Amino acid sequence: MAERKNITVIGMGYVGIPMAALLADVENFFVTGIQRRSKRSGWKIDWLNAGKNPFEGDEPGLDELIERVAKNGKFKVTDNYDHVEEADYILIDVQTPVDDQRIPRYESLKEVSLKIANHLKKGVCIIIESTVAPGTTNNIVQPILEKESGLKRGEDFYLVFSFERVMPGKLIEYITDFPRVIGGGCAEANEKAKYLYGKVVKEELQVTDTLTAELTKCIENSYRDVNIAFANEMALLCEEFNRNVFEIIGFINHRHDRMMHYPGSGVGGHCLTKDPWLLMYGYETYTDKKYNEKIKIIPDSRYL
Repeated sequence: MAERKNITVIGMGYVGIPMAALLADVENFFVTGIQRRSKRSGWKIDWLNAGKNPFEGDEPGLDELIERVAKNGKFKVTDNYDHVEEADYILIDVQTPVDDQRIPRYESLKEVSLKIANHLKKGVCIIIESTVAPGTTNNIVQPILEKESGLKRGEDFYLVFSFERVMPGKLIEYITDFPRVIGGGCAEANEKAKYLYGKVVKEELQVTDTLTAELTKCIENSYRDVNIAFANEMALLCEEFNRNVFEIIGFINHRHDRMMHYPGSGVGGHCLTKDPWLLMYGYETYTDKKYNEKIKIIPDSRYL
């Protein structure tokens, strides 16, 4: 019989809920979700404990999954951090937005890190799934955990960054059917994370260091951002020539090694609009360089 594992998932949103439910469906995995009882999101606690999916729209497989794991007692949600003391794994899935000045707002991340530290036990593996600026795990989260708990990363507890790639409408699929990048601070941290994700992820688990994993997420979304922006800029250019950009891109993509984006409504959503700024913030904060204005990664023509 598999060894019992207690898992705490902090943040019941588009990342935390499907991950928590998938893990709770694993034999001998028992999951506690933690959610603030705020006016905006506190209702999710009672909703999830009743086995209900709080998301609007169709999410294949999620309704049945949440109902099943809540009914069999393997998934419960609370606002009480005392459960952290029982956890073998702690997943952090809180929001990490940027403000009007394009600076990361880490209030939730810092608050959660502090609360974890106050309940931290030896041997636990903490995994940050929220997208953060490169350098954040090592320079913000780790110092809070070590200072407040008196424990040492890599000796007393393990800290990993392993980013999400979820897509509304395909939440379960994008967790189970996509490769997972795992960035731990040491070999043992990576092995612990691989054990956990190996229970729910069908694709390859790719192991690296923490900073490389953070860079991977930010660069991945920046790459898509730039490609969308370029396609839209070429659409504007073709309009000036009174020519059809879709026909032109079709000619380009007829070559087997080309895959140019088609223009559209522009960059949108929560991630693509902020992750390039997280990349730039990490670069300017944790290196001795300032980003060259001549090679900015975000063109002004992102939108039509």
